[in-house]
Parts: sequence; structure tokens; C-alpha cells
Amino acid sequence: MLYQTAENWRAAPRKRVLFFGMSGLGKTYVSNMLRAAGDWFHYSIDYRIGTRYMGEYITDNAKAEAMKVPFLRDLLLSDSIYIGSNISFDNLAPVSTYLGKPGNQMKGGLPISEYRRRQEQFRLAEIHALLDTEYFIDRAERLYGYPHFICDTGGSICEWVDPNNPDDQVLSELTKHTLMVWIKGDEAHTEELIRRFDRAPKPMSYQPEFLTRIWDQYLSERDCAAEEVDPDSFIRWTYAQALAHRQPRYQAMADNWGITVSADQIARMRDSHDFDDLIAETLAARG
Repeated sequence: MLYQTAENWRAAPRKRVLFFGMSGLGKTYVSNMLRAAGDWFHYSIDYRIGTRYMGEYITDNAKAEAMKVPFLRDLLLSDSIYIGSNISFDNLAPVSTYLGKPGNQMKGGLPISEYRRRQEQFRLAEIHALLDTEYFIDRAERLYGYPHFICDTGGSICEWVDPNNPDDQVLSELTKHTLMVWIKGDEAHTEELIRRFDRAPKPMSYQPEFLTRIWDQYLSERDCAAEEVDPDSFIRWTYAQALAHRQPRYQAMADNWGITVSADQIARMRDSHDFDDLIAETLAARG
């Protein structure tokens, strides 16, 4: 690891961390808290995906919908209007809206073939964004003068890596430049995430093999055709399984490549000093 001991961490003139774990457990909270301290640069993987690697897909999809409306079609063809996504750190909805949900198109779903195509676009985009971490570490210090660096990853990082392979390209690159920190939730956190998702289901990205398994299982259990699937019903049904699928992958990432802190510990932090202490104590306990 980049910092082997508590002493290494405390003495480091440049602290570089990467947070991973399920969305909703505090990655962005702690990133924003550290950024507010004034000397931490916040690199958001999801923001990078939406602006650099999927921005054109998102915009073209919006244009395709606009082209279905004669009034907007004429304005677009005459270059009279501009369509773009207003993505920000606080509003990543354009990415999830583009990913969509599979199922009945009359209910806002996508054909499964199109859904898989967009999932693959996202997979490649996230890998590229993760591998851009070193570039942003250098950019943050060279251009802006930030000594410390946060990489705030999406919940799906574990889907594209093999945490048990010591030669995994993505993890090998990330661990050279950052201390990887898993923010781990307990059963109560998981139940709350499921309740929150059930109230407002949002598109997710899935490992291709996992998606194939759950899609086939859903069709079989519900005895329905692909075009009959209710999109929200499918992703609600899938969410708890996705959490269970990801948990051992996060655990292996932490065991083999980083450290673990709890979501409750993160929630109790109020400033960068609290964070320094938490990481030092965790490294000391790891031995």
C-alpha cells in the first residue's frame, strides 16, 4: 500500500486516497468534507465519465429524442438550438438516465440489446476514468497546487476488476498512487439502501455475467417475454441481489489492496483532522 503505517500516513506531505463502496454510504460526503478543508482536490469518477467519456453519448441520445418532435427537429437541423447535458458533481442524473432500464418500451424501458450496449459503454468509460487517476493527481498539484487528493469512485468499480489477481491492471495502477479505502456498511445500512432504492429506483451498471444471470432468472420466474418486463420492477428486484453480489468483491479489494472503515465512522467525521486520525488508527490496527 502507498502508506504502510500510521506514521507513514501522518508524515506524508501528500495524502492520496481512493474511496470505494456502495453508493449512499458516505463516499461523496467525506470527499466534500475534505475538499472544503481547502487543500484536497476532489476527483469524481462519475463526473469524469459523464463529461469526458460518455458526454457525447448522452447528448446524442437527447438529440435523438428531440428529433422526434417536429418543432425541435427543424430547430436542430437549422442549428438554431443547442442541446447538452448540465452534469455536475451534485447532478449526475444525465449518466443514469442514459444507462436506462431494460424492459417494456411503453413504460420507458430499453430493449435488452440496447441496454447491454449502453452497459458496455459505461464499463469502458469507468475503466478509462479510473486509469486517469494518476493524470489528475499530477494535474491537481501542478496546475492548482493541491497537495492532497481524493478519488471518489462509483459503486460499480468492483464489477470491472479481479481483486484476487495481483496483476489486475486497474487495481495495480490505483494502488500505486492512492490508499484504497472501503467504506463498509452493516446490515442496517443495507436495509436502508434497499428501502431508499425501492422508493426511487435508479439505473445501475452490472457485470455482464451477473446481468445475464439475473435477466434470465427474472424472465423465468415471472414467465414473461423481454418486451413485457416492467423496468422499475426489474431493477427493484435486482438491487438487493446486486448488493449481495458486490459485497464479497469489495471485501476482497479491501483485504488485498487497501483498508476498511465503517460507514458509521465516516458519518461521525466533522473535519480533515478527524479523517487523518481515522486513517492512522485503521492502519495501526491493520498492523
